[in-house]
Amino acid sequence: MQSDNAIRSVVIVGGGTAGWMTAAALANAIRTGCSITLIESDEIGTVGVGEATIPPIRTFNDVLGIAENDFLKATQGSFKLGIQFNNWGALDHSYFHPFGTYGRNFDFLPLHQYWLAARAKGAAPELDELCMAWAAASRGKFAPPLQDPRSVLSTYDYAYHFDAGLYARFLRGYSEQRDVVRIEGKIGGVELDGETGRVAHVTLEDGRQVAGDLFVDCSGFRGLLIEGALETGYQDWRHWLPSDSAMAVPCEKAGEFTPYTRSTARAAGWQWRIPLQHRTGNGYVYCSQFISDDEAAATLMANLDGKPLAEPRKLSFVTGRRNLFWNRNVVAIGLSGGFMEPLESTSIHLIQAGIAKLIALFPDRNFDPLVTDEYNRIAISEFERIRDFIILHYKLTSRTDSALWRYCGAMDVPDTVTWKIEHFRKHGRLVQRDADLFGPPSWLAVHIGQGNMPQGTDPLLPLRGTDHGDYLLKLQGALVRAAQGLPQHDAYIAQHCAAVAIS
Repeated sequence: MQSDNAIRSVVIVGGGTAGWMTAAALANAIRTGCSITLIESDEIGTVGVGEATIPPIRTFNDVLGIAENDFLKATQGSFKLGIQFNNWGALDHSYFHPFGTYGRNFDFLPLHQYWLAARAKGAAPELDELCMAWAAASRGKFAPPLQDPRSVLSTYDYAYHFDAGLYARFLRGYSEQRDVVRIEGKIGGVELDGETGRVAHVTLEDGRQVAGDLFVDCSGFRGLLIEGALETGYQDWRHWLPSDSAMAVPCEKAGEFTPYTRSTARAAGWQWRIPLQHRTGNGYVYCSQFISDDEAAATLMANLDGKPLAEPRKLSFVTGRRNLFWNRNVVAIGLSGGFMEPLESTSIHLIQAGIAKLIALFPDRNFDPLVTDEYNRIAISEFERIRDFIILHYKLTSRTDSALWRYCGAMDVPDTVTWKIEHFRKHGRLVQRDADLFGPPSWLAVHIGQGNMPQGTDPLLPLRGTDHGDYLLKLQGALVRAAQGLPQHDAYIAQHCAAVAIS
């Protein structure tokens, strides 16, 4: 039986990836007694640059019952085994952040402790060579991992590259099949309830009013409800994450069809490369204090694999977050809640995480502070832990060739970042906090890849009585043999999920 206080109407303000992911998930979770309405305008563009993801996106699609191959066909998708970072810690240096582990721990101590000991003796392969994700990615190979824990082919994970606009279209179809109502129109005003201060209804420019119990703000950077109406406030993180602009442009598909994203550090920021089935996505994220827009556009256009398919499009942003993600009866999902630059492909994940928390802590019309406070506690913690991981990339650099990198290498960082850097620098230990999205292998990749080499190993290591250097060499050989047996990335896609024509 439905409670008298049950939410009977949800209004989502804004479409795009955030809006339609929210609509699809709520439509899947709510089967009766509550209407779901999404308001968007075809005249308002979406950011739509978040085309690279991390593995939890697979869980989101699975929960919705979306078949992987159908999704990839509809979104021109490809596979992602991790991110290659070029020129970050130092010029002419490259490393890989893998999805998955470095081999598998075989002793009390993590595998990388034995690698550090072997490296000190000059008998260790590169760290990248000890992970299955790079063994496959560096050879242009892909197949889903095996479930057999005895095989090295079970030690990696994967995510996707896809066209975010096509994903929104795909989820719109999914949502409308489940009775989500889409209203075309622009928001002209927001009316608050005089007694509770909650949003009562929004008014469209043509005068139509749309009332709701619960509002989800997916209006992007504007934050029409969470900021425009409720004045929630914003924390600016540009002193740690100084990039405030991006140029984005697609180009013709050319070069390697890599099963990974590439991030190349430039003088005033970094450039992304995301290979899709029909084109390659590119962008230059930069700090406008150190380079002009024209220079940024020229740098981007000079470093494309293929012919550009459009003029560069500029995006401006302020890295940071709202003071609250849930305020009164408004939940901010996506860019309306905050922006973490796309360095580690977390934008779509943060949408997914916000939706998951909303469903797990779904309110009634009392909007109990116990519920909203818990939502905000979790959301803030997650945002700050991801922030710390991205800051690590900027802080750990030996580059002094440009003003941006000199600033980043010298900047003060949160204590939570310093704490992790120092633990690893002293003994190679990977300490964690609650709600760390990126686990030990991810932090290990960046520490080592960007030159934070430990001064020593775990004090327990010499008491174990063996260095296991032979195991590392055997592991490297096993990974190479396993990778050679996998199909090529393009061949796997051609066989299983070649995209349908875009209409």
